[in-house]
Amino acid sequence: MKLKIILLILSAMSLKGIAQEINWLSLDNALALQKKTPKKIMMDVYTNWCGPCKMLDKNTFQNKDVVDYVNKHYYAVKFNGEGNEVVTFDNKTFENPNYNPANANRRNAAHQLTGYLQVSAYPTIVFFDEEANMIAPIRGYKTPTQLELYLKMFKNDDHRALDTQEKFNAYYKAFNPEF
Repeated sequence: MKLKIILLILSAMSLKGIAQEINWLSLDNALALQKKTPKKIMMDVYTNWCGPCKMLDKNTFQNKDVVDYVNKHYYAVKFNGEGNEVVTFDNKTFENPNYNPANANRRNAAHQLTGYLQVSAYPTIVFFDEEANMIAPIRGYKTPTQLELYLKMFKNDDHRALDTQEKFNAYYKAFNPEF
């Protein structure tokens, strides 16, 4: 009897540990999918050494509401801002010519694409429209509720009408989070 109870507790714990995940893609794959089925792109620009990047992965990108919303409405891209991947974007090739493999898990040289996308801190979430035009880079760690504002604002193209800080502040104040 005790064995059955122990097995039941262990199976319940293992089911709780199964988390849904965001369907992360490479930028190349997201761009190819976007041509077939247009959706916006959300790109997480991170580094291996970045503590807030790890918090974003653990706390925000594991949140069920965030996972469901991103998987339904966006192509999600994970991009190492100091990695050595060669990327073609906007008819240009980007690489990291100063990448040092010995520093793979420490500070390394910035990838050329990070500068092109105006990434100046990690993490930065870069949003693109359905034609791969950059909408905005959003810097710093975001909670699920903080990220929800941007996910919904960009998905619904509400950002197009927010051409002043005052309009954004009013949008922010009126926003009712659900995550």
